[in-house]
Parts: sequence; C-alpha cells; structure tokens
Amino acid sequence: MQSKTHALAAPQDGTSAADNAVMARNQLLDRIDQRIRLAGHNRLALLLFRLGGRQVFGVNVFKVQEVLQRPPLFTLPQLPPSFLGAADIRGRSVPVLDLAAAIGQPGDPNANYLVVTEFNRSVQGFLVSAVDRIVNIAVEDVKPPPELGNDPHYLVGVTRYHDELIQLVDVESVLAEALPAQTGHLSVLPAAQGGRYEVLVVDDSRVARNQIRSVLDQLGLGCTQMSDGRQALEHLRQIAASGQRPAQRYAMVISDIEMPAMDGYTLTSEIRRDPMLKDLYVLLHTSLSGVFNHAMVERVGADDFVPKYSQEELAERIAARISQLG
Repeated sequence: MQSKTHALAAPQDGTSAADNAVMARNQLLDRIDQRIRLAGHNRLALLLFRLGGRQVFGVNVFKVQEVLQRPPLFTLPQLPPSFLGAADIRGRSVPVLDLAAAIGQPGDPNANYLVVTEFNRSVQGFLVSAVDRIVNIAVEDVKPPPELGNDPHYLVGVTRYHDELIQLVDVESVLAEALPAQTGHLSVLPAAQGGRYEVLVVDDSRVARNQIRSVLDQLGLGCTQMSDGRQALEHLRQIAASGQRPAQRYAMVISDIEMPAMDGYTLTSEIRRDPMLKDLYVLLHTSLSGVFNHAMVERVGADDFVPKYSQEELAERIAARISQLG
C-alpha cells in the first residue's frame, strides 16, 4: 500500500524544479492513460480508507491528487466554520475538512492522513484515520446505497472487495454542504431558451442533479433525471422500442462520468453504437480535471464536455445546443 499511496504524491524535496515538472507531467500522463484504459473496460479505481472504525470507505482515485501524513493546520478567516483550517501544500493553502464529522460519523482526534482531492475546479483536503490501498473494481459491481429511511446522502454507492463492504463517499455532496450555496439566478440569461425542449440528466449525485435542474428551469427546459448510466440507457431503449426516436424526445443528454452500474463514457459509447440512439446529442458533465476528458470525448463520441460546476458555462453550452435546433 505504501508505494501505491505515494505514487499519488508529488515529488518530495531534493529534486530540482525542472525535475519536479518533468516528474509531475509524467505522473499526469500515466494517470490519463490509466483513466482511458479503465473507462474502456467500464472499471473504477478506488482509494480505500477508514474513518476511525472498521468500516471501509472509498473515493474515485482520479479525484485524488496525493495522500500525506497530516500536516500542521492554520486558520483562514474566510473559511466556513465546518472546515478545521487550511494546510500549506507546496506553497498552496488547501482548506481541510474532517471527513468523519462531515458525514455524521464519530470524529477521530487521531486522524493522521490528509487526502488531497481536486474536483469541481477546486482543491481541498479530507482528514481520514487510515489509508488502505488502491483497488480496481467493475463499475457494474457498484450498487446504489441502501434506502434506510434516513437518507445516507453522503453515499454515492456501495460495493465489495474481497467480501468486505465498501461505502463510496460522495465528496461532491460533502463539499457542497460545507460551503455556502453556489447556485442562484443566472447573471446573464442566454438568449436561446427552452420552450418545448426536454433534457435527460444522468448523474448519481443528488447535489449535481439539483444544480443542473436549476439551470434548466431558468432556461425554460423540461428535465428527466436518472441516477446512473444503465438506467438511462434502458430508458432510452424503451423510448425507441415504443416507436419514438429518443432524439425527438430529448434535445440533449447531460451525463456525469463517474457513476455506479455504468459510467458516462460507457453510456456514450452504447448510445453511439445503437442505430436508434446514435443521433442523440451528449454533453459530459464531470468533476474530474478536463485534461482527462478531451481524449475521452473524442474516443467515445460525446459532442462536448463541461467541467463541474459553473452554472453560467453550463447554461451557455445548453443554450448553444438549443439554438442549433432552431
């Protein structure tokens, strides 16, 4: 585990700035290649960790920049109260959350590891008690979280590895709850508005679905929501089987990439392979860094992608598509 964990970390002191830049670039290229290979086989790489107890949790490894021993924390006046403070990570102030407390678990005063993540165009750190390993699992083995009445909103799915239950943490929801609300009225409403058009939204995160729906509502567009790629694909095929072309029903499909059962890359590939679905317009909406996605957009045949989350940019892309339809 030790070598795998530190493979995520940036080079340590003792090398030149030029060496660091080359090594960082090589690490990035390696991660892009890994993501492409995994997406091609509908697989997911998870970093496994613990939060004070025996329960194992996981997060998509491609949201993880590095794993460090807990660094000293300092205060920043502008940080919301849910943050413990900030850490100096190679000259950058990174806000830090106690992940156990953020998801309603008992806090661990001895949480000794910092998982530094990058998604939704921001970098933040999560304190955890222990880091186990990195594993590859089949996306179809990820199941929706159980419905227990008290909605476990911090979970995006559950799976098993060597007969051990793994709960997948929806770090996007965790961060959204820790930060002030980012959504609101569009400052400049695009000229092309919806009218009769409807959009299919596919995302396993409730927070993300609500954010997208807010934009669609302001554009006057109807919205159908699905929580994973397989569910969406079956829905589209049912429409086709009824005799209606899905591209006549939906002006576009907005899909997340990382989802249980079927990821967004595979969903797009399946849409392009199906003669009744292939003319659907697909926009991938992802929290992962855009550098991973330029190659994959071309490879799987998506029409466009937008990094999460800028409602103005998302609205502009949606409006541009609606304008194409006349």
